[in-house]
Amino acid sequence: MDLKIANKIALITGSTQGIGFATAKKLCEEGVNVIINGRNENKVNSAVMKLKAQFNNVKIIGITADLKDNEGCNKLISQVRHIDILINNLGIFEHKEFKDITEEEWLHMFNVNVMSGVRLAQHYLSRMIEQNWGRIIFISSESAIQIPKEMIHYGMTKTAQISVSRGIAELTRGTNVTSNAIIVGPSKSEGVVQFMEDFAKQNNQSFKEIEKEFFKNIRPTSLIQRFAEVEEDANMIVYTASSLSSATNGAILRVDGGVVQSAF
Repeated sequence: MDLKIANKIALITGSTQGIGFATAKKLCEEGVNVIINGRNENKVNSAVMKLKAQFNNVKIIGITADLKDNEGCNKLISQVRHIDILINNLGIFEHKEFKDITEEEWLHMFNVNVMSGVRLAQHYLSRMIEQNWGRIIFISSESAIQIPKEMIHYGMTKTAQISVSRGIAELTRGTNVTSNAIIVGPSKSEGVVQFMEDFAKQNNQSFKEIEKEFFKNIRPTSLIQRFAEVEEDANMIVYTASSLSSATNGAILRVDGGVVQSAF
């Protein structure tokens, strides 16, 4: 299927691996020029080289910038004058008891997961409105709706992303610019896999055994009862970034494996 976004320019934050990298790859398949971002220069360069080895018909560049604060965001913005598609994928998570989360940790989580996307959207939205085409996408989580007791500060940031996304959509009325939030469920990203494998080793179990226990005890409402592949998440993201999604705006889209117990 032709998603009609060839030659568009897309910036995907936190895209050296996981959902971000899978999304970048699928955008390249659609002929989109891609900007990879991460805070580690070696990982950024490696991701760019992997994509260039597969795709020679699109422009692929990497920008190393830590988007946790204004300095990092401004560093990226200074190197990227214009984009058509902004995918705010950058996110961190941490398992920690509510009573032990410090104020500094609350603010750090909010700055990385929410304000990075806010700062970039503030800069690029006006140009999108001016050219009468653009896509802004916030990668949220099922934790935005069913707040996990083991990482309340993370859930808070994912809820905030939904609010910001809807608010931006209100500013796009009557244009061909859209802003949407995508709720992803437990996914087999490198970070999650490493965390689960480490936990499995500590308990002399296999990844499959830990996965089964996770969905039995931690995410029992999941309908697929497995971690989603990052490519499955990317399919939804890339469609939302496409011209075919033009009537979808201000929405919460779900690729959560049915974790959220609601049809709406």
